[in-house]
Amino acid sequence: MNEEKNTINHSETAENDQVDNTLDSGEATNGDKSSEASHDETKELKEKIEQLEKELQEKESRLLRVQADFDNYRKRTRGEFEAIEKYRSQTLATELLNVVDNFERALQTNVTNEDAKALLEGMEMVYKGMLEVFKNEGIEQIEAVGKEFNPHEHHAVMQGSDSEVASNIVLEEFQKGYKLKDRVIRPSMVKVNQ
Repeated sequence: MNEEKNTINHSETAENDQVDNTLDSGEATNGDKSSEASHDETKELKEKIEQLEKELQEKESRLLRVQADFDNYRKRTRGEFEAIEKYRSQTLATELLNVVDNFERALQTNVTNEDAKALLEGMEMVYKGMLEVFKNEGIEQIEAVGKEFNPHEHHAVMQGSDSEVASNIVLEEFQKGYKLKDRVIRPSMVKVNQ
């Protein structure tokens, strides 16, 4: 009976060892699987983080470009607005220059009649008033006679020859030129010394 007990205990111990080995190998397998899963999840998370960081950099870069474009647009529109404001009276001035020319021609006429003299005085007052409005708007006459020829301000229509005057000096002005601030709106028609 003792032998039977020993055999039973021995076989139970063998079975327990086998179960323990199976459990250990199962745990090891589960541990390996758990470790692999953890490693895969970490790898996926790193890839996801890298992808998100890349997207963030792209969006930041795009935002910086949009901000730069907007700043450039704002500067450009401000410059355009300033130019429009600065030269707003150019079209009207250009159209009125012919009227001013006609006033100047009319004022050069010789009159003997008292009524005509009074009319001429009235015209001269209107002419001076127009020149004052031009001055207030930044429109001024371009000086020509006695000045060196400047192709940006003068339009040479004739050449003259005067030995007492240096070469390339304006001798005569046929039509006055005008500038609006720093922009020439009509060059002077001039005769230039050779």
